[in-house]
Amino acid sequence: MGNYRVCLCFIRRFKMSTDEPPSDVKEAFLKYASVAAANMTVEQFHSFLVEFQGDQTASMADAQRIVEQVLQRRHHVISKLTKHGLNLDDFYYYLFSMDLNPPVSDQVHQDMRAPLSHYYIYTSHNTYLTGNQLSSDSSDVPIINALKSGVRVVELDLWPNSEEDDIDVLHGRTLTTPVEFVRCLKSIKENAFIASPYPVIITLEDHLTPDLQAKAAENIKETFGDMLFFPEAEYLQEFPSPEELKYRIIISTKPPKEYLRSKNVKGENSSSEDETDDEDGVDTSESESSESDDSDYESYATGVSEYKRLIAIHAGKPKGGLKEALKVGADKARRLSLSEKALKKATKSHGMDVIRFTQKNMLRIYPKGTRVNSSNYNPMSAWLHGAQMVAFNMQGYGKSLSLMYGMFRSNGGCGYVKKPDFLLTVDPHGKVFDPNAKLPVKKTLKVKVYMGVGWNLDFESTHFHLYSPPDFYARIGIAGAPDDAIIKRTEIKEETWSPVWNEEFTYPLTIPELALLRIEVYSYNISDKDVFGGQNCLPVPEVKAGIHAVPLFDRKGLKYSSVKLLLGFEFS
Repeated sequence: MGNYRVCLCFIRRFKMSTDEPPSDVKEAFLKYASVAAANMTVEQFHSFLVEFQGDQTASMADAQRIVEQVLQRRHHVISKLTKHGLNLDDFYYYLFSMDLNPPVSDQVHQDMRAPLSHYYIYTSHNTYLTGNQLSSDSSDVPIINALKSGVRVVELDLWPNSEEDDIDVLHGRTLTTPVEFVRCLKSIKENAFIASPYPVIITLEDHLTPDLQAKAAENIKETFGDMLFFPEAEYLQEFPSPEELKYRIIISTKPPKEYLRSKNVKGENSSSEDETDDEDGVDTSESESSESDDSDYESYATGVSEYKRLIAIHAGKPKGGLKEALKVGADKARRLSLSEKALKKATKSHGMDVIRFTQKNMLRIYPKGTRVNSSNYNPMSAWLHGAQMVAFNMQGYGKSLSLMYGMFRSNGGCGYVKKPDFLLTVDPHGKVFDPNAKLPVKKTLKVKVYMGVGWNLDFESTHFHLYSPPDFYARIGIAGAPDDAIIKRTEIKEETWSPVWNEEFTYPLTIPELALLRIEVYSYNISDKDVFGGQNCLPVPEVKAGIHAVPLFDRKGLKYSSVKLLLGFEFS
């Protein structure tokens, strides 16, 4: 029994939950276990993994390993008990183990031999900023953190330092403090492949004089050496694959134009990427300022030629409007950047052109300039139109960032997720996928919310309510195609640290390939705002059928030690 003092007047007593296994767990155990022995042998457990959990790759050795780990943790012995297998409590322990029974795989399983343009790539915006976009410090620490979390595209804004003899990284024309370019490069080199072996792309927003461009080229080559990917031709006709580019660093920026020597170098020949969108919906950014053809570029020194030679993914757009910018050239693959606002305009009038463009070329989307607090936008429209680099501010938190985390839990968290086939194909009539077409239901997901535990271990007893246990409810929703988006909610379970819901929800999906399952838990508060109790976001195509332990994370995306839900998943 638990005691809570209410209003200092009397003691209110609450029964503590005993966490009994749900009836579905008992039924699954009885279906596969030896009834007489009341135990599930390794062979029977293997059948459960293959048939009930739908894990066709599970081997007998996998089943043996899991059984041994459960018995070691629960009984601290293996040899004597392995032959008897798991009892009901052991089986329940396994189902509720976040490491032994996760809802998605942690292995890379997609084909990594397609061109880079065929993948969504985990992309950060102004990666060097520690906080807001106007006055926070620039540092290599957020770059290190981003890379360690699996981010594969790092953005650096390059400016001359105060003496104009070296290169700083900062958000230009703001109060942000600088960090040295070479320090950022060194940190990228040291942390690039801790989370993933697949290539790291550095997008440079370059506000440098030719002399400093030459110095930047020297810094990049000296830092990365053989790790640096040099394209064989000035323009690639097709991007290489992530597999070919394992452990390589790729540079992407606008090729340097001819610059006039001037004392007033800062910002004279370029404009900030986040400043303006022209009336046609294409940004007139530094990185994508107008280019027509190679004759526009006259490298004035060998150093600038070296800088240009480093660029594997050329940024820029042709002269003219959006229609011109989205033209697919036969001889060169390139990168175009649009702000979230410009993307909205582009998809409204040229949605299928955007998809056709992204089949061969890179499209990068970045937050509008008014997001000075480092907030983010909904990434779903960008993904639905094939944009590979959906650049996010990684400094903050919120629903949009949780969707980004969810998407890139796919494919073992390697930072590259294969785009759905429908975004990569052209039909016999030369048409691409129409994102505005009305589509039939392709797959139905059923989610059964059994129960949750762990809050009493990770939170103070007064965190949710001062005088009583929490009143938990769960919100389970789909983020994805507009027709698929929906949120459903369980009943409130009053005054318990271990809520048992046993509620099932059904989600018809027209584009299951891009659906994300949003999970949130709150404690109801009658007189104030409901208190947040954890969240997760799972990529629906990666969710395993069967019953699984789903860990919950705090608002910043850090996993709680003990808080988890037991959920059942069924696809039809």
